Amino acid sequence: MALGGIITTKTRLACCSSMSKVYSIHTEQFIPISLEEAWDFFSSPANLAKITPAKMGFNIISKHHGSKMYPGQIIEYTVKPLLGIPLYWMTEITHVKEGAYFVDEQRFGPYTMWHHQHHFTAVQGGVKMEDIVHYKIPLGFLGDIAQVILVKKQLQGIFDFRFQAVVQKWGTYKPY
Repeated sequence: MALGGIITTKTRLACCSSMSKVYSIHTEQFIPISLEEAWDFFSSPANLAKITPAKMGFNIISKHHGSKMYPGQIIEYTVKPLLGIPLYWMTEITHVKEGAYFVDEQRFGPYTMWHHQHHFTAVQGGVKMEDIVHYKIPLGFLGDIAQVILVKKQLQGIFDFRFQAVVQKWGTYKPY
């Protein structure tokens, strides 16, 4: 990838008797800001709504989550991914390496499993931001059907929105 973002989605079979699938998303975006500025923005839960489509109805409802990511941090949200129906979602920040990466994992919410890695690397003229998400949808083969007709497109739309929101905030990356 040269300048923009790339999203790849892969599927592999999970190791369980139901043989339902674990899906993955990989995105990269280059941003013309310092590593410190990127980390300050993306490691603050208060900024999540700024990079999430309004139609998702994303709202942080936890009161004691703190202002920066730290291991063990619990963040509670409501989201409205389908027909405006609010869903409860709780994530835990399980790993943090200051200025390099953090990982959030769903504890309660719409997925059977959600593991989201956020990586930040200084590059010439800015930062490479990389997301790696592994997720599993409930309901066995019905969840696999939902992946094809709804979930994959919705997640793609969320990451596309975020890509554009980042470009609007900081501009287009131009390597030297």
